[in-house]
Amino acid sequence: MRLSRSEAETQPCPDFPKEIQTERLVLRQWQESDRDAFAAINADPRVTEHFPSPATREESDELFDRIVADIDRWGFGLYAVEISGTAQMAGFNGLIVPRFDEHFTPCVEICWRLAFDTWGQGLATEGGRAILNAVFERTELTEIVAMTALENRRSERVMQKLGMKRNPDDDFDHPLIDDERLVRHILYRITSAQFHHNP
Repeated sequence: MRLSRSEAETQPCPDFPKEIQTERLVLRQWQESDRDAFAAINADPRVTEHFPSPATREESDELFDRIVADIDRWGFGLYAVEISGTAQMAGFNGLIVPRFDEHFTPCVEICWRLAFDTWGQGLATEGGRAILNAVFERTELTEIVAMTALENRRSERVMQKLGMKRNPDDDFDHPLIDDERLVRHILYRITSAQFHHNP
């Protein structure tokens, strides 16, 4: 399979931390025992409201395997999110390398997906801020992007709370999405200088 420009031009970061702890979260590597909880999150129509459809178990397992493979490949990726003091795997938060070409690629994207019963507590923002801090302290990356469907105001608010900025000229039609309701995407960016100015 031919690598996209985004994948081919992204450099591995082998020294990226394997685990990050925040006040309420443990961002950790994935365990086989996470598969069932992950599948339940991906099958929840409330969580996948801004996706073409909830994921089947097979699709969830394929995503699980791809996440683990990407961490092995890049040295960074999507952490499994665990609520501190519990054994609750509540979703993911971390980094991916987009698998398509657009005007803003090559790039590294921050993204999150959390179980519905954890929403409204600021956990995506808390985890995202820790991820950005690690990126700009431990790697040579100077900019991180985030993207979502135009109608996904909840994720957009997280981007804003992280200090990310949107330029409407960056909005784009996602080349991997056919659903007319979801194809239009917004893009937010943050540089190292912006993050350190407003941590």
